[in-house]
Parts: sequence; structure tokens; C-alpha cells
Amino acid sequence: MQTTQALVLRTSGTNCELETARALERGGAKVDVLSHRRLQDDLPRLTKYRVLVFAGGFSHGDDLAAGRVWGSDLRAIRRELDAFVADGGLILGVCNGFQVLMESGLFQPDRAPEERTLALYSNASNHYECRWVQLAVERSKCSWWTEGWKFPVPVAHAEGRFTCKDEATLEGLRAAGQIVLTYQGANETLTYPENPNGSMGDVAGICDPSGRVVGLMPHPERNLDLFNRPDWTRLEGRQEGEGVRFYADLVAAAQG
Repeated sequence: MQTTQALVLRTSGTNCELETARALERGGAKVDVLSHRRLQDDLPRLTKYRVLVFAGGFSHGDDLAAGRVWGSDLRAIRRELDAFVADGGLILGVCNGFQVLMESGLFQPDRAPEERTLALYSNASNHYECRWVQLAVERSKCSWWTEGWKFPVPVAHAEGRFTCKDEATLEGLRAAGQIVLTYQGANETLTYPENPNGSMGDVAGICDPSGRVVGLMPHPERNLDLFNRPDWTRLEGRQEGEGVRFYADLVAAAQG
């Protein structure tokens, strides 16, 4: 079987491209890391890849809003990104990468970016959240992650509160299979910090209508090794972090 080719994009202010590349490699992909400008100067090279990942960090300093500048830059290559997805490619945005995809309008391709009904706002706590949370995979169009799988993962963001225009919009996403990941807690009703940012519906990650463009606020690439979890010394029968499975499932889906 041919090795899946993956591309991790970076730009000014990103800081997670190398650990994201390592996660994809642990998942079985052959990975290149490239600046957005280099790709924009040679767009035909995008066709050699099956997975495109937007790395986390603080692209362009998040000076206007988190991910807004880089998200606006994506509109210039929207035709190529749409063709990439139509040809079976997968796009993933993690943390700031999720914010970038949100600002680009890729999650609502039938709407102009300024008319979208989804957003990522400042955390309800009004401060930066850096902690471990529990996620669960929901029934969605991203069938490569097993429904019901629960796993721990770190979050590190200040603007990760997923918000919809109204409850009807949220239910529409759920009915369309676009809610991919949710925060989990000890009880059915979550409280802070189980839901670390106050996201509507406890949503941690979503996809576009095709199921091939995915964004999430937590960082699975920071849970690759046995010792990444703070409770690792009390765990038995665990050889690697759950983030390896997350990226391996993504890479395997791209092969198919």
C-alpha cells in the first residue's frame, strides 16, 4: 500500500507544526512542512498530498482576531482547496488551525464568510485555558474515528468557545452529522472546567458538510507518548498516547 502523503502548513506565528508532523508520522504518513506562502507560489504541488493540516499557534499574532488573517488568505486559494476536498483529500485544523478554517468559511461553503452562523469566541472564563480534558467521538460524517471513543487530550487556547447563531443552527449541525467531538464530564450536564471554554453543546470539533474538512480546539498531537499524560505513572497496559490513534485513523481514512 502506498504511503499517505501529508502536508502541514505553517505561517508567521504558528508553533505546533513540528509536533503535528511528528503525530502524522507516528500515524503512518510521510510528512512535509511548508509555509503557506511557499504553497501559494506553487499550488499544483497540493495535488500530491492526501492530508492537509493547519498547525496550531498564533498565526500572524492573532492581531485582528484568532486565525482571521490566515483564514482570509485562504480565500485566495479556495478553488484549489475545494478541488483538494472534492478529490478525496482531508483537511484538518487544530486549535489555531480550527480558528483559521472557521474564518475561511470552509465549514459553511454555501455562505460568504461574513454571513456564516458559526464562530469561535473568547473563552467564557475570560482567560487562557491550558488543561487536560476528556473528549468523545460523536456520530458524524467523519466515520474513521470510532463513535463513542473517549480519550484525554490537552487544550491550550483563549478563543475556543464554539458558538452558533442560535440553537436551531446547533441542532442543524447535529442532524447533518457535522458535530465530530464533544467535551465529556462525570455527569451528563458539564460544568467548567470539563467544558473548558463554554462551547455551545459542549462542542470541541466539527466538520464541513462533506465530512472531509475537520477542526477541533484540543491538541491530540500533545498526547503521543506514554508519559505525556500527567497520570501516566498510575496507568497500566498503555504503550503510547491516545493521540497516535487519532492521527493513525485520519491517515488510514486518507488512504481509502
